Amino acid sequence: QVQLVESGGGLVQPGGSLRLSCAISGNIASITLMAWYQQNPGKPRDLVATINSAGGTFYADSVKGRFTISRDNARNTMDLQMNSLVPEDTASYYCNAYVKNLAYWGHGTQVIVSS
Repeated sequence: QVQLVESGGGLVQPGGSLRLSCAISGNIASITLMAWYQQNPGKPRDLVATINSAGGTFYADSVKGRFTISRDNARNTMDLQMNSLVPEDTASYYCNAYVKNLAYWGHGTQVIVSS
């Protein structure tokens, strides 16, 4: 099993930056893919970015060039650096990890972009 705990959310003005972090514990060596998702109430959970075990990354078009996903194996964390934030980035952000065909989720951290 894998346990995931997100942190770093908060209120930020448009144009500002935030760094989300996901603390990973459990069977870390078995993780093949990790991701960040965003979700607003009543809407589906949307993929933001992924990073695989080789360090390869993928970004949704809406965040490309503004967000950077990274993984620190020494600290057992996965981060999401979010720059040039816009109100449309407001959402709860969830950390996700895949182990074979099983998906693990954190409880989420809220990001509010507002002046």
